[in-house]
Amino acid sequence: MRLLLDTHILLWILQGASELPREARRLIEAAAEVHVSSVSLWEASIKVRLGKLKVDMERLESVLRQSTFLPLHVTWAHATALRQLPLLHRDPFDRMLVAQAVSEPMHLITHDAALARYSPLVTVV
Repeated sequence: MRLLLDTHILLWILQGASELPREARRLIEAAAEVHVSSVSLWEASIKVRLGKLKVDMERLESVLRQSTFLPLHVTWAHATALRQLPLLHRDPFDRMLVAQAVSEPMHLITHDAALARYSPLVTVV
């Protein structure tokens, strides 16, 4: 199985947070590939700048470079898929992650139950 981590799940993993659901850990350990979107770094950077998130972005990027996670960049195909999604969720970062998951295809691992309405590829943990 190919996975895409949403930003929240990614931060929990990198922080070793106890809030990370056991099911998320199991899926990640069993996956053939685990991807992290550039959208997650973009989202974290903006939220850090706005004071809504406390993350050392240099450390985050360093840890990601040393991890086995695969980068996923935003493509024109992803932007096209985003345009075709209904506006069920207002967060543009989450919507782009769904668009990436649907167009690749891969399973998006998230803690946001509202995203499950988009696709069976969205796995809520």
